[in-house]
Amino acid sequence: MVATPGGVRTIVRAGEVMELLADARDGMTAGALATAAGLPLPTVHRLLRTLVAGGHARQGPGRRYWPGPRWIRLGAVAGRALGATAQPFLARMVEATGETANLALLEGDVVVYLAQAPSRHSVRMFTEIGRRVHPHCTGVGKALLAGMEDERVREIVARAGMEPMTDRTLTDLPALLADLASVRARGWATDDGEQEVGVRCLAVRVPHATLPVALSVSGPEGRVTHEAIARHGPVLAKIASSYARALADGRAAR
Repeated sequence: MVATPGGVRTIVRAGEVMELLADARDGMTAGALATAAGLPLPTVHRLLRTLVAGGHARQGPGRRYWPGPRWIRLGAVAGRALGATAQPFLARMVEATGETANLALLEGDVVVYLAQAPSRHSVRMFTEIGRRVHPHCTGVGKALLAGMEDERVREIVARAGMEPMTDRTLTDLPALLADLASVRARGWATDDGEQEVGVRCLAVRVPHATLPVALSVSGPEGRVTHEAIARHGPVLAKIASSYARALADGRAAR
């Protein structure tokens, strides 16, 4: 059956509402959704009734809405598919750098690790798939934050905070914003022992991807030196661009 233009608009609007709910850690009211989406309040109410009835959204206390169980399940399936598609590119990163490679997604205000390819070294980094970390103190998180306007970064930090994980963690917003400006200028982000003592991470955002995803390599600071980061940064950026093209084409790596 061919969708009518009105039906297409409804689907697009419903998608916009769900994206706003996915980004809202504390849920959103119908009025806040209407303002954020630029839609009339009656339209948002109709969309929410349909989404709740289908299990894609749920209403909680204070007449606030959150993603529902069906949307969360679809997100989990999409995450697994994304991780499978990334494996050839993660393998290329391991071959190029010798370190453990990761794929991570920004989900709301936290970063979730979706896939990993381990280093061949006996001493190597390991991050559990599904682990959730703060964006302000991780390479993947800062790579993803750098792809946003500063105002959205401020909103995320206001909700999530800037907990000090080590004595190197950035804990004030001006310092983080300055670091993100440097990330944008050079094209990659670093975590210099900010999440875990003795570990360095190099990360790049996957450009033009539908979902906010980033690739990274991590290892002990004795191997992941500043000189190694300078060498590997452009390599990872190139691999991320190849991965972005594969995602756009709907195919795996060649």
